[in-house]
Amino acid sequence: MLRGLKQKPLDITAIVTVADDGGSSGILREEMQMPPPGDIRNVLAALADAEPLLADMLSYRFLNGKGLAGHSLGNLILAAMTDISGDFVAGVRELSRVLAVRGRVLPAANQAIVLKAEMEDGSIVVGESTIPKAGIAIKRVFIEPANVEPLPEAIEAIARADAILMGPGSLYTSIIPNLLVPKLADAIVKSDAVKIFVCNVMTQPGETDNYSVSDHLAAVQAHIGHQLFDYVIVNDGEIPAQVHQMYAEQGSTAVHLDMEEVTRRGYKVIADTLVLFRTYLRHDAAKLSNHIYQLVVDWKNRKG
Repeated sequence: MLRGLKQKPLDITAIVTVADDGGSSGILREEMQMPPPGDIRNVLAALADAEPLLADMLSYRFLNGKGLAGHSLGNLILAAMTDISGDFVAGVRELSRVLAVRGRVLPAANQAIVLKAEMEDGSIVVGESTIPKAGIAIKRVFIEPANVEPLPEAIEAIARADAILMGPGSLYTSIIPNLLVPKLADAIVKSDAVKIFVCNVMTQPGETDNYSVSDHLAAVQAHIGHQLFDYVIVNDGEIPAQVHQMYAEQGSTAVHLDMEEVTRRGYKVIADTLVLFRTYLRHDAAKLSNHIYQLVVDWKNRKG
């Protein structure tokens, strides 16, 4: 989505969760006492206006080497920038400048948070990377510390925004955690921007098994107590049978568009063929960004 949007005449601010605790990010988070860099790195690479090779380098993951295997180069660079600048946010800002990032990339908070989930059987699972592996349906997620402070720049960006987008991404471990930062959620509720939810194409095993579009929206509303979105962008294009089969073997199915229920709840739906398949399914960045840009332009025109 961001790769498509950066081609539009838009001022983009990406606010990224800091709940990741798996893999390279989890190791650096614990050993360096810093927010996890992995999600930030991915967003920086998507918005970078640098040579493609440089973006590939950021994502490069070492396969060998004691202490190096499993780490991505971009994560290590962010750890170094944090050490040099003395502050994670400053490190992200400096790396953004080096990569000629179009827009701003902000962590949701300047500290790591711990994501926990209460499962349908009442058990509590700790850790963003552990929750989807529990094998039990998720009832709700919550964060510690519960009163974490967001970046003032993030609050300001929300207040000034013409549009607020959420998704696509892991519903309970990527999208909702940002909304659990209290002042972020409050700022979004108060904003008069057009609010858009980009729904995932496929369900995520251990997280959104058998979820429809309305189930995704209901989960967000249940966590913050408000119906946030004006528009929902969904894929209604056909997914080839062989692709269905490949994903079914991983426990994933296409997210069902229950149009009648979604519209009954007051959401406006933008449905289109939005998928591309190469080695895996993903959103068509150009088509998705065109829909988003048109919604932003229309909203601004209506506001005068």
